[in-house]
Amino acid sequence: MMAEKREMSGGADEGNTGMRTAETLLRLVPMGLCIAALVVMLKNSQTNDFGSLSYSNLGAFRYLVHANGICAGYSLLSAVVAAVPRPSTMSRAWTFFLLDQILTYIILTAGAISTEVVYLAYMGDEAVTWSVACGSYGSFCRRAVAAIAVTFGVVFCYAVLSLISSYRLFSKYDAPVDHTAKGIELGGTTAYRG
Repeated sequence: MMAEKREMSGGADEGNTGMRTAETLLRLVPMGLCIAALVVMLKNSQTNDFGSLSYSNLGAFRYLVHANGICAGYSLLSAVVAAVPRPSTMSRAWTFFLLDQILTYIILTAGAISTEVVYLAYMGDEAVTWSVACGSYGSFCRRAVAAIAVTFGVVFCYAVLSLISSYRLFSKYDAPVDHTAKGIELGGTTAYRG
């Protein structure tokens, strides 16, 4: 009986146009941020007396570009699916949950790795003979920092989406049975353990 009520209420909540619109917009925001970070990083190159430096010279920045592209595509696709009025099913809830989790970790790792590279470019590391590069390539470093900052905005959006999809999935399950209780309800009557 409770499962039937939950299925009915889940369908009614999903049928709510306001909630569906809010989720669709929340799924579109990361797409815009991903595209912004992607464009900034794709145009990021600088040439000076020391040579030419581009995002494609560093694996971390290539990964950041690919991760932002994948997340932008997923955001668009998930927004379209979220906008379609359909009753919530377990398979749909599991799909959103898993994909939101995976994409959150992909974009988080891209931002973290890129942050480490920019930190080394600003500070250097004498132990591994990595010299300070941002003194010579300041414009490149500033654009990289801007792209990384936008990427962490995407991480925040995906963290919120992950919480929403987690709630939607796990609210479909009943609470666990407390086996330590003295009484068990059976068909409207309570049987006590002795």
